[in-house]
Amino acid sequence: MKIAVIPGDGIGPEVMEQALTVLDTLQTLDKTLEVETMTFHWDSVYYLQTGRMMPKDGLETLAQYDAILFGAIGDARVPDDVTVWELIMPIRKQFQQYVNFRPVKSLPGIASPLATKEPIDFVIFRENTEGEYSNSGGRLYGGTERELAIQNTVMTKEGIANIVSAACDYALKYKKSTVTSATKSNAVTHTMKFWDAIVQETMSRYPQLQLKSYYIDALVAYFVERPEEFEVVVASNLFGDILSDLGSAIIGGLGLSPSGNINPTRTYPSMFEPVHGSAPDIAGRGIANPIAQIWSLALLLGHVGRPDLEQLVVQAIEQVLAQSEVKTADIGGTATTQQMGEAICMALKGCYEMRGV
Repeated sequence: MKIAVIPGDGIGPEVMEQALTVLDTLQTLDKTLEVETMTFHWDSVYYLQTGRMMPKDGLETLAQYDAILFGAIGDARVPDDVTVWELIMPIRKQFQQYVNFRPVKSLPGIASPLATKEPIDFVIFRENTEGEYSNSGGRLYGGTERELAIQNTVMTKEGIANIVSAACDYALKYKKSTVTSATKSNAVTHTMKFWDAIVQETMSRYPQLQLKSYYIDALVAYFVERPEEFEVVVASNLFGDILSDLGSAIIGGLGLSPSGNINPTRTYPSMFEPVHGSAPDIAGRGIANPIAQIWSLALLLGHVGRPDLEQLVVQAIEQVLAQSEVKTADIGGTATTQQMGEAICMALKGCYEMRGV
């Protein structure tokens, strides 16, 4: 297996180091896991030196790998739209990573800011390549009183059907009964009515599943009021982006949340990354939480055919958090990034031995 590694900016290299240490530990424990990694330093420093976020043949280079492990991107010296639209977006769009998969799960030892006592455990399927982030539009009459901006939302039948089918396939595989759709068709009468129609048409092929559809403003309230009721949530690009960050917040913070940008057909490599940003305010201090990056590695392993190792890594994370002895500052502790990574590796060894894998 060949994995392309892009650590990125800020805390990205710090948390990536711990994820790669976990990967090394797994290879030591399980001799059937053969992984070759190649690190690409395509980041804001690279941009300042070259005027590009990645080389001209960057996508061709990445296409040769089985998967991509991404850190974080963002630097005050480079506009955010440059770092996003010249690195992350080309990878997601050109590699047809139309599924953005984000688990939202209560973890032991981490108190939710919500009053709920029921465990939270659902997943969000966010459409990842079109919708509100289609980069279609422009500005006119710049610098005058007539100045205006247009941002077009582009939704296709194929795009909507693809993300809904992926959500439904997941629901059936993991024995879920309900898929919840985020919409706003009472006010956004063209694209969201179209979304609703294709969602219903696609789900008609899954009679085993129940469809629930909520307006986005109501749905964010329900995430707070009764998050334990959700199983699988499917949403457009923008709505999914907002819902997934809210999902991270209700289970304890962005430092705990992984994600996968997935090409289900496997025609191109998929990319796995923590949902947090580059956090320049704490970069270089060695206090960032590496759990989201390590969990993203676990999702990658599951995607490439090793769900056993994915479960093992998640089990190790949960064990460390349950013991409450090693926690980084964002979750109420004083541990360093390295100490958290070392604790997970130690737990990983114990979990591996207990399972006799």
